Amino acid sequence: MKTDTLKAQLKRTLRRDLWFAVAPATLLIAVAFAVTFYFVKPAPPKTLVMALAPEEGGFNYMAKRYQKFLAQHGVTLELRNTKGSVGSVALLSAEDSGVDIAFAQSGTTGGKGQEVPEHVASLGSLSYVPLWVFYRGESLDDVRGLQGKRIAVGPEESGTRALAMTLLQANKVDTAPTELLPLDRDAAIDALTQGKVDAVFLVSPAESPRIQKLAAVKDVRLLSFNRAEAYTRRYPYLSRHVLPQGVFDFAKDVPDHDVVLLAPNALLLAKDSLHPALAYLLMRAASEISGTAGILDKTGEFPAPLAAGFPLSSEAKRYYATGVPLLQRYLPFWAANLVDRLWVMLVPIIAVVVPLGRAVPAMFLWRVRSRIHRWYARLKEIEIQLDEDPDQELLQAMLKRLEEAEREVNRIAVPTAYAENLYFFREHVDVVRRRLTRRLAGAPEHKDGHPLHVTAS
Repeated sequence: MKTDTLKAQLKRTLRRDLWFAVAPATLLIAVAFAVTFYFVKPAPPKTLVMALAPEEGGFNYMAKRYQKFLAQHGVTLELRNTKGSVGSVALLSAEDSGVDIAFAQSGTTGGKGQEVPEHVASLGSLSYVPLWVFYRGESLDDVRGLQGKRIAVGPEESGTRALAMTLLQANKVDTAPTELLPLDRDAAIDALTQGKVDAVFLVSPAESPRIQKLAAVKDVRLLSFNRAEAYTRRYPYLSRHVLPQGVFDFAKDVPDHDVVLLAPNALLLAKDSLHPALAYLLMRAASEISGTAGILDKTGEFPAPLAAGFPLSSEAKRYYATGVPLLQRYLPFWAANLVDRLWVMLVPIIAVVVPLGRAVPAMFLWRVRSRIHRWYARLKEIEIQLDEDPDQELLQAMLKRLEEAEREVNRIAVPTAYAENLYFFREHVDVVRRRLTRRLAGAPEHKDGHPLHVTAS
């Protein structure tokens, strides 16, 4: 029964000592976790909202492909339609719109101020989206020849209208008697073929069936920009391209001569707060979807960090410099993101845990030894009194105190791994007891007459 009591006492003491050593370490680790978690980005959301103009720049087709790609990686892409690139950029720049990304035309801003919105960054250009100016009448070599004409320039919020107004205003042909009509793509094409307007501005991929069909209509001409190089110098988000003779239809030779075009870029824009993991995933999608060749694009030419009127995001700069992050090359998206977040969290935690791995055992050992070592003060006190030549009565009292100290120490619960400290104390008690016994018997303590001192281990 007494043995069971001692075992229970030993367990309670051991638990108390462990808590004394482990509790501060646990607190430090918890603080390290909390501080690290504060600076680590949360897990990326599983839903993204994209703003786009379905009838502009082939964006609707691209958006469907992005939806499919992202779904393969566990991310849902919701589409929010707008009337044009201007509306898409304005929606993206609004704080409470809920829009995360947008397709837009390079050079397009979010409003009438013509200033680049804050907190909007580019993830790269996706393709060239040429400006097509179809017209009726005598041959023209530039938009300045449209003075006084009826021109369909696109809806108010469209990127087509924004670019058309830029070129018309630069050539001072945007005022009366010129008539500017806010017709959408299909209405503008129908009006031109029916002779209701003199010219139309369209921004659309060269692969568009509507563009190729319109290029073959009799009495409808396609404007070739003879001053294209000058426009690209003034407006860096535009580029010069040559549409080769016959590229639309070799048999009918459409177009029947080389045509010089101006082309803005299709952009993938994002809020600057977009989760980095999602930014990289979107650029991977862009590489897969936009990396193939087209009539004006070469294989691998896109996505690219071209001048677009928007600053390039930090993730995009790293992506175009070094490619896909290492983890995303070899792991699924969710696994790569998990490992990346855990790695960032583990680095500072390891810096805390490794030193604690040494400090905790040392603290536990000190805790066990301290309950024994404090009794060495009793031994030292008895030794000092022995040196003062006490009488027999005092020696008897000292011996009694020594035996009490030994009994108290024997009651201390000590783990087996640290029991050697208890036995060292008992050996030292025996040394002092022998000195007391010799003094009580009147015998010398040592052959050389010097007392035998005790030193705590």
